[in-house]
Formats: sequence, C-alpha cells, structure tokens
Amino acid sequence: MIRRMTAMKLIPLLAAACLFTACAEGGNEPRITVVSDADSKAGKPDMPVESIENIVQLDQAEIMDWVDEHTIIVAKENEALGKMSLAELADSYPRSLYLYDLDTRQYTLLKEQKNAHLGGAVLSPDKKHLIYAEYSLGDSVYNVMNMDSLDTFRLTGAPIGGAASASWADSATIVGSAYSGGAYLATLDGRMTAAGKLEEAGLYLVEKIGDTLYYNTQSDASLKALNVVTLEQKSLHLDNVTNVLPSPDGRQLLVRQVNDAKTTLLLCDLNGKIDRTIAEGTELTGISWSPDQRIVAYGLRSDANGAAVNGLYLYDMLTDKSTRIAVDFEPVTTAWSPSGERLVYAEWNEKPSRSGVIDIHFSLQR
Repeated sequence: MIRRMTAMKLIPLLAAACLFTACAEGGNEPRITVVSDADSKAGKPDMPVESIENIVQLDQAEIMDWVDEHTIIVAKENEALGKMSLAELADSYPRSLYLYDLDTRQYTLLKEQKNAHLGGAVLSPDKKHLIYAEYSLGDSVYNVMNMDSLDTFRLTGAPIGGAASASWADSATIVGSAYSGGAYLATLDGRMTAAGKLEEAGLYLVEKIGDTLYYNTQSDASLKALNVVTLEQKSLHLDNVTNVLPSPDGRQLLVRQVNDAKTTLLLCDLNGKIDRTIAEGTELTGISWSPDQRIVAYGLRSDANGAAVNGLYLYDMLTDKSTRIAVDFEPVTTAWSPSGERLVYAEWNEKPSRSGVIDIHFSLQR
C-alpha cells in the first residue's frame, strides 16, 4: 500500500517548446513557461503548479542516474579515444561514462573503453555499484562496477552464457534474462546462477521482488509470477505487458500494457490486482517512481483532435491527479534524485540525444 507521507504541494515546472532551445553547458538556462493543462484529456486534473526553479540542459549527452543530489552519471562521446574502428560506426566516437557535477558544471571521466559505446548505467539502491552496458554492433554486454574501487566484472560465462538484460533486484543482487535461456541471478562477487529453474524460451521481462520473479516471454506477453523457493507459478491475468516497475518499498507494481494503438499504465498489487489506471495514450515512456513513491513521472503521447500531443507528466498517488509539466517532449528515461526534489530526463532525437535536470520544490504542509 502507499506509505503515509507529509502532504505536499507540487511547485515547479512547466515547459514549453523553449525547453529544447539549445544552450551552452553551464550557460543561461531556458526560461520555462507555466502552462495550464486542466482541460487535457491525457490525464486527470492538475496538481498545483506554481513555478520553475532551474533547468540544466545537456546536448549530445545522455543523463542516466544520480550518484547524489549534486552528481549525475552521463554518457557522451569521448574524442580522446579516437573514432570507432568499425566501418559502420567510423563517423562516431566511443561513448564513455562520466560524472557530472551540477554545481561546477564539470565532467569527470568514470569509465571508458576504446571502440565501444558505454551506456544503460543504473546504480544499485545503495549507490555502491553500477550496472552498465557496452556495445558497438550486435548484442550488448552487461557489466557491474564497484563505485569505490572501479573494479568491474562482466555478466558472462557459465551457466548463463551471457546476460540479455540486467537490473537490480536489491543492492546485492542482479536479475535478468540469459542468452542460454531462462533467468539468472548474479551477486556482487561475480557468481551467477540460474533463477528458479525458469526455462522459458525468449524471456522478455524479468524482475524480482523478494522470492518472486515477475516475467513474460516474447511469445506470451501475459505477466506471470514464480516463487524461486517453492517454485509455485501463477498468472497475474495481465496481458500484453511491456514493462514492470516495482515500487521502492517492493509492495506494488507499475505495469505498462499495450493493446493495439492504446498504451495503459496501471498500479497493481503484487498479485496483479489492479488498483487504478494512472494514464492512457498511444505511447508511454520514461516511467519512474519518486523515492517516497508518492509521485510517478512519465512521458505520454496521445491523440487530440487528430493531432499528436506529447509531454512529461507527474502523477500524485495521494490525490489521484496528474499534470503535464513539459510540452512537445517525449522522454526515453527519467530518474529522481535521492531527495525526490530533482528529476532528470533523457530524450533521443537527431543529435542523437538531449538530457536535462529539473529542480522540483515541494511546499510541505503538516
């Protein structure tokens, strides 16, 4: 269930198209215009929105996660390594991982690899280890890095062959699908084991909460649950599932369903019982929980009067209301800072990427 939290009044943000006006890193920030969206068919009535505090925009860089309230992990081209050697990628430089200080606006190299793009970086809940992917052409290879020592190991080898996906089950455990078939679990010492004797071919989603794996396959997109201790398996009666995001406390699920031209974001309990529908549209992207799990950020594309409308939204679990905070905008990913007062986004476009940081201040009322 939703944890009881101090009532809060959402203050920032609302961006018009000027959000995407190019600006120099560390230069003047774009001015943001608050937009009334009460009549939008994409969500329920607005939460109170008063002002925008700050936006940092990084062109040609992809923001991925937060180290702390002032430091983010960014992937961008590394010209010091020279261009990629593969003919198909010879016009690009390898993408390396950097730390970016929001106070000084300076980059510090975190991880580089010649002839490889690094990305998909996600920190463990305790911020001590990092999952990231390396790729050039073909399948990605997933790695785990210690943030203190920078020691790294690959999620490859027996018994899984290699990791086809990887996410944090908790601060000490990685879960994902294996190229050899089924799911795997990995620990921080590099040990990998098959998970729950799950031998389903073509796993599409794999997430773990406690002793339970939530999964589906490319041939059967209905969501299932498997207890890795008892090996009890059951269907959650949710079809056409394309994404599952466990809540920070591990008691609820955000489930994205796609049915023909309609995409729906649902809040469910761990047994698949639907609590409510959060959003509906033609596409839903960049979904993330705030740390206190009161607010869900998401990008939504919908059709209004025959025209496509897209934007970034915040949904308040306690008031059951959502508001659009940025227009003409479709994030691929979003992530909340540890305090829940800042939100980063990454958007893919022709540049090929653009990212930003939005400062969110909440007015606390006890």
